[in-house]
Amino acid sequence: MAVTHPTTVRDILADTVVDRIDLGPAAGTLVFQTAASAEVATLTFSDPAFGAAAVGVATASAITADTSATGGTITKAILQDSSNNLVCSCSVTATGGGGDIELNSVVVSAGQEVSVSSLTYTAPA
Repeated sequence: MAVTHPTTVRDILADTVVDRIDLGPAAGTLVFQTAASAEVATLTFSDPAFGAAAVGVATASAITADTSATGGTITKAILQDSSNNLVCSCSVTATGGGGDIELNSVVVSAGQEVSVSSLTYTAPA
């Protein structure tokens, strides 16, 4: 039997994770990286980064685009607080690729703008 959580616990789990992004003196970041962990683009969360979870799902507030990305091929992302402490990491693929985050393109040119229009964090059921 798999471990499961009732909705109230899922809300607590989701809120606990996303609230860590707000730690530190400024807003946290969403950093897109290559397979070798090189930074491709860094986007800045609002502060607070996410609203309160409902049914185990927390939805991000506005995320500021990186208007001058370093460039590269994105394969993963990290979410961190403003002191660069890791909160969580996830896979990134092109739309339809099944990644935790799906972008319309994972190939980014130097100087290109990278943005995310919506993002959610879902606690396990």
